[in-house]
Amino acid sequence: MKRKKVKIFLWSILFLVLMTIGATAGYAAFLTDKARDTANSSHESLERGGKSDKRDQAVTPISNSTSVLFIGVDDSDKRSTTYSATRSDALVLATFNNDNKSVKLVSIPRDSYTYIPEVGYNDKITHAHAFGGTDATIETVENLLDVPVDYYVRLNFNSFIDVIDSLNGVQFDVPFDLSEQNSEDKAGAIVLEEGYQTVSGEEALALVRSRQYDSDLARGERQMEMIEAIVNKAASVGSIKNYGNVIESIGDNMKTNLSFNEMTAYKDYVLSENGLNFEEMQLEGEGGYIDGIWYYQINETSLMNIQDSLQSHLDIQDSSSNNSFAGQDSIEETNQYTEEYQY
Repeated sequence: MKRKKVKIFLWSILFLVLMTIGATAGYAAFLTDKARDTANSSHESLERGGKSDKRDQAVTPISNSTSVLFIGVDDSDKRSTTYSATRSDALVLATFNNDNKSVKLVSIPRDSYTYIPEVGYNDKITHAHAFGGTDATIETVENLLDVPVDYYVRLNFNSFIDVIDSLNGVQFDVPFDLSEQNSEDKAGAIVLEEGYQTVSGEEALALVRSRQYDSDLARGERQMEMIEAIVNKAASVGSIKNYGNVIESIGDNMKTNLSFNEMTAYKDYVLSENGLNFEEMQLEGEGGYIDGIWYYQINETSLMNIQDSLQSHLDIQDSSSNNSFAGQDSIEETNQYTEEYQY
């Protein structure tokens, strides 16, 4: 549990508001320099290099339709002492169509049963990060969804809470009465009543990580709705005074292969005629046990429909790769990792 939502092209929102609302020239310059320094310190290239193997040539957000994988990781002190490797606890793929400036979001359930190229068999997708870090996670997502992952943004739990608190909370429609643990895993520390309200970073974390009130699909929907809530708050006029704190809250908690100029190029999606426009998609499926282990088993038709939609949105042809979302792996190999990696 924990660490949710890799977040956002918060950077593009930040620069959008600087340009459309305008602060003083000196303050805007200060924020720009501060953001550039943070982006430079957060930059981390992938082992594969700058281009996805699913691309014939490199792409850029200023000229092409692109994709960004947001990876939320659980590397808290408690988790790191309990488990030997860091899992991804939230995966959201965003595709950006350069022609109409639209955005599609796909939430990938953490327990999705899929082929992990790093180890050569099927397992929960959350384990890909434990097996091989960001590169293994990206390779697994590319294999599953049959689209290139051009960029990634990897954020940890501290950043998620701090960004929301730096914005003085976000507005969110809480779908049910909730009692959850907090970031320190203290049971019942977060209590919320159903209804539209302002939630803090800790409360938002409890909302997007809770797994006891509804389904994995509903959890994914809450995660994407929280992304939109943060975007909306960050883009509001009243938030400009908090941008310095927002940048500081990201700090060392983010890693990305986006350069500063590539980050700011996404501002055009917010400045478009229709404003920032999301389409949320979900990988449908159902939970079930395989050799005594619970997995989220993705529906093949749903997977194929989302693959087609994403390929069209990215202006690419069907690459007809072999996607493995169930069953052709060695279950015996999977089980030898179960004790260490399952939760």
